[in-house]
Amino acid sequence: MKLHFETPLMESRPLSVITGHSVWLKLDALQPSGSFKIRGIGHACTVYKSQGAQRFVSSSGGNAGLAVAYAGRRLGIPVVVVVPETTTERAKELLRQEDAEVAVHGNSWQEANQFAQTLLGTTDAFLHPFDDPLLWHGHASMIDEVARAEFKPDAVLLSVGGGGLLSGVVEGLQRNYWHDVPVLAVETEGAASFHAAVEAAHPVELERISSVATSLGAKQVCEQAFHCAHEHPVRSLVVSDHNAVVACEQFLADHRILIEPACGAALSIVYDRNPALADYNRILVIVCGGATATIDQIRAWADQLNAK
Repeated sequence: MKLHFETPLMESRPLSVITGHSVWLKLDALQPSGSFKIRGIGHACTVYKSQGAQRFVSSSGGNAGLAVAYAGRRLGIPVVVVVPETTTERAKELLRQEDAEVAVHGNSWQEANQFAQTLLGTTDAFLHPFDDPLLWHGHASMIDEVARAEFKPDAVLLSVGGGGLLSGVVEGLQRNYWHDVPVLAVETEGAASFHAAVEAAHPVELERISSVATSLGAKQVCEQAFHCAHEHPVRSLVVSDHNAVVACEQFLADHRILIEPACGAALSIVYDRNPALADYNRILVIVCGGATATIDQIRAWADQLNAK
């Protein structure tokens, strides 16, 4: 059973006018769980069920946890999602809407993840938010869809958190023989673990996450994301929280789609006419989504950042 669907690929006239380039959007914010995560997690859950898994365990109060909960409900497999104490009530409510059992533990994803490991029994499958080859294989399907549409971009623009999306997109580009299509990988200040890895020439752990783009808040990217920077042309870019949040508001006005700052980070490169786009005519932006953000929250972040 395929749990994701083929999302629209459309040219954005507002963004094309702003930049003077042809900007296209892969609208994975429209996936049933609210983000691209269902591609890889849905694929992994289907594989684990075929291998006999009787319960799915996840450690994410965000998009990954929602994707596991959705997949479990569709597949008829019970799900427990361990979330940290910082998880919003809205996120917990969305998880329960998908019939997931929600357990709250720790002050960070790392602590929640450690507790989730203690829950695993012999018939359980653990769904990592970003570090699993099954996830990357599933995420690569979005590039397969772009290739089937016979649209080859000059560059792909996306956000990086733990590195699952980056790993999947690079896999998709390479399996469609688009080795010459570079990836512009964007993070926010305070959550730039991929940029830190590129700068240090090896994965490093950030001391803390200080960005409002909490979906980008992996203290260390997966090894595969770091390898992608050596196997494929990947450029690391870092933007401010302010620019990411403003991009969310602008994108809502332009396209009537609400996204979270983690997704706004990539879009801010377009809205701000970043010089990194100068050499590319046809630009594909992965609109990765974000189910837990609300317009009130986006505006509160904007007010908070403007006050600094």
